[in-house]
Amino acid sequence: MLNFERKGNGKEILVLLHGFMENLSIWSDMEPHLSRDFSLLKIDLPGHGQSDILAEVHTMELMADEVKKVLDHEKLDKVHLLGHSMGGYTSLAFAEKYPATLKSLTLFFSTYFPDDEEKKQQRIKSYRIIKDSFPHYVRAGIPNLFNPNERDVLEGKIETALETALSTNNLGALACVKGMVERTDKKDVMQNLEAKILILAGKHDNAVKTDMMIKHLPDRTNIKSYILDCGHNGHWEKPSICAEIINAELLHNLPKKLVL
Repeated sequence: MLNFERKGNGKEILVLLHGFMENLSIWSDMEPHLSRDFSLLKIDLPGHGQSDILAEVHTMELMADEVKKVLDHEKLDKVHLLGHSMGGYTSLAFAEKYPATLKSLTLFFSTYFPDDEEKKQQRIKSYRIIKDSFPHYVRAGIPNLFNPNERDVLEGKIETALETALSTNNLGALACVKGMVERTDKKDVMQNLEAKILILAGKHDNAVKTDMMIKHLPDRTNIKSYILDCGHNGHWEKPSICAEIINAELLHNLPKKLVL
């Protein structure tokens, strides 16, 4: 079973899925700002953190099934599911397979679009360097995921992201890259899921085509989207703002300063 941690005694279960080359520790900046009405279930996805590598290719569907095993083990049948980046891709696969389990789905600096051909080729070309020169791969990529206009302010967070990525098993990372290449379009999930859908996106996100994603969102009353002035890592760049949005949208808990 995947490694996981539970925290809090709130009535609403918020499942947190980290992104590529991350682990369940990434939520520490956001946790103090999340409502006590949440009980948090933080999971290490396959090949990340303390979770084992399960296959040569970690498809999003495989990872979704493993997340479901954790929920079943914890006897949880209705949850709020939030996924960052690759965790969002996993969440979409989960929503497609187990829609009745979800109270809400939050795409946290992620997208429902599959990789385009250029992105697929970039990932395929990265296989060898991930296998043979993983530290170089990490150091070349991680800083570019943050808002370039705030690099000086975010220096400590970038270092944290680097340390987290470098602690990842390179073969686990490779299995997930192969799985991300195989991702399919999940527009149908966005169109058909009855649960609430929340999207937090970054204006300066180099990993997600934010403008295109927002433009093509289905026009449905259960979908809400926010664009923040940050890069790909809202949990490190804007943790309190992200948490306030999640509290307000999923629990209808408006911060006092916003109550009219």
